[in-house]
Amino acid sequence: MVPGVLLLDAALHAATQVRMRAGNGQGHALRCQISSAKFLSPVLPGETLTISCLPTPAGQTRFDISAGGRQVATGSFAFESVP
Repeated sequence: MVPGVLLLDAALHAATQVRMRAGNGQGHALRCQISSAKFLSPVLPGETLTISCLPTPAGQTRFDISAGGRQVATGSFAFESVP
């Protein structure tokens, strides 16, 4: 089984890539606070993950991870610029 910390890392990496493409956070160090994370189904090695990251009106990023048509993790986090 794939550990939950690796799923969180994948979600954070995907959200960071989206921010960089949009021009948010370029050249700034970022800190991330995980507000919530739920692991709903185990992920086996070799399964393909689909990760979606959407901004919320509260300024957080909501993530959903699915594999094989089932939701495996969900949650939200917030990025902060570090001076």
